[in-house]
Amino acid sequence: MPSRRFADGEVVMGRWPGSVLYYEVEVTSYDDVSHLYTVKYKDGTELALKESDIRSQSSFKHRKSQSSSSSPSRRSTSRSRSRSPGRPAKGRRRSSSQSREHKDDKKKTIQETNLALLVLVFLFKPNENNTRRYNGEPDSTERNDTSCIILEQKLEPDLEIERVLEHYSLRPRKEEKKKEEIYSEKKSFESIKTIEKASSKTKELEFGGRIGTLTLIFFLPATVLYLLLMCSQEDPSLMNFPPPLPALESLWEARVFGVFLLWFFLQALFYLLPVGKVVEGLPLPDGRKLQYRINGFYAFTLTAGAIGTLLYFQFELHYLYDHFMQFAVSAAAFSVGLSIYLYIRSLKAPEEELAPGGNSGYFVYDFFTGHELNPRIGSFDLKYFCELRPGLIGWVVINLAMLLAEMKIHNQSMPSLSMILVNSFQLLYVVDALWNEEAILTTMDITHDGFGFMLAFGDLVWVPFVYSLQAFYLVGHPTTISWPVAAAITILNCIGYYIFRSANSQKNNFRRNPVDPKLAYRKFIPTATGKGLLVTGWWGFVRHPNYLGDIIMALAWSLPCGFNHILPYFYVIYFICLLVHREARDEHHCKQKYGLAWGRYCQRVPYRIFPYIY
Repeated sequence: MPSRRFADGEVVMGRWPGSVLYYEVEVTSYDDVSHLYTVKYKDGTELALKESDIRSQSSFKHRKSQSSSSSPSRRSTSRSRSRSPGRPAKGRRRSSSQSREHKDDKKKTIQETNLALLVLVFLFKPNENNTRRYNGEPDSTERNDTSCIILEQKLEPDLEIERVLEHYSLRPRKEEKKKEEIYSEKKSFESIKTIEKASSKTKELEFGGRIGTLTLIFFLPATVLYLLLMCSQEDPSLMNFPPPLPALESLWEARVFGVFLLWFFLQALFYLLPVGKVVEGLPLPDGRKLQYRINGFYAFTLTAGAIGTLLYFQFELHYLYDHFMQFAVSAAAFSVGLSIYLYIRSLKAPEEELAPGGNSGYFVYDFFTGHELNPRIGSFDLKYFCELRPGLIGWVVINLAMLLAEMKIHNQSMPSLSMILVNSFQLLYVVDALWNEEAILTTMDITHDGFGFMLAFGDLVWVPFVYSLQAFYLVGHPTTISWPVAAAITILNCIGYYIFRSANSQKNNFRRNPVDPKLAYRKFIPTATGKGLLVTGWWGFVRHPNYLGDIIMALAWSLPCGFNHILPYFYVIYFICLLVHREARDEHHCKQKYGLAWGRYCQRVPYRIFPYIY
């Protein structure tokens, strides 16, 4: 094992991650496993640095003394030469002409220097942060100055100075060469770091590992089948378990599967339409940025027009209700086939295109979590398409079909108040997701999880057929609520939606453009990755305020179904379990990514989802 070079308590010079600047730090500890030093800056910031990023103070002082001692030697040499014995008159004339040329050159140099300084005044205006940086002090750990978010942007004024100095030859060549070596070292370090990230294997298995994921592959379809069978019973009590199983031939119909395929490819056609803006996603582990076309709301509008046309020509939309179980089985069969295709094609994908969480080398685990991060057919992104289009828009269509089925079965001229609330609340949720489609590019599903059975089944089966459980329940079990109760439930849903939307907006705006002057009032904790952790707004209240708003809305969606059975509340119970598990995954990833900065954030914001509870 390599021996450590610096002792605990020793004061050294540590390089700030992502930059070429060194600051005075104190060594606090050393990890024998990772071979990283934990150092503490003057402002209290603690970071883990490699030994190559640490220099002794004596080396800096030695270099400084060498550079300062070179000037007097040159001056003494010039003096000795000027005091040499006299030369012939011809030589003196030549020296006088050279003196005039020397004066002209000196005058020209002074003019160039003044011009360079004038340029520097416009390019670089010193402020408090820059003054502190050049005094050898790191930036504060909690700030509302967005200039410290991106370290490259912090160095832009310095780079402009470098260009001016190089243009006017105001720096010794040795220093230029030394600077080039420093920047080349930085670039090579970043490239090595990128390669290590891209080729890393998944070591920590989630969802119970291989046994857990194998169980979920069979458990999830069985759960959907059970919920739909229970809702079809006159008494959907848990005491009536198990429900009577239908004949296997009644679960499959080729015509229903054809309708599902028509729906899927119709949404794919809407996705390919050249409408809507094209944006870039977050940087991938290999540094690339994929492009996405934002036209989900246009697809929703076209779908609404198509459904309206069918209703105008008196198409029986409650056909979905009559064959609801068969549609669920068709969607499940399609998702399994899609998952098999995704895994087979991922075997030929380059190493850098594999998902960080689905590259374990175990077939069952990688098949479930997704082996390839962003599988694409040309510019058609399969994961991004399935995330919002067929399942999410299909959820709204299913709810509408349940509303029409309720009116037909119970001979009502108007849908019940409970059905109106469920349809309205969930329609708002879907429209909000499609209107803010760009926000999904920063979620874990897009940036971390691969596209496998978990997301394919979740997007195409779980979302449309489980999230519509309340509407399906109300068709066979009508519930009457009063207007005051409906008003209270509506207020609860609005509170949840406000927390959900405002929290997501704060996060997405900060991630997309952290240097936006409109966000200057927000405080954050800078991290070694160059990103910041918000500690103001909703994100200074709990660590996952968007999850809190989601859970409040889920409760509001279930309350219109009354309290006769627990089955309509399966969604909110499941959603709490899902978000608590996802919060644990977020916690683990953020701790690995942000290190000590995440620990400071957790101390500042102690509650995870529920304030003063959890």
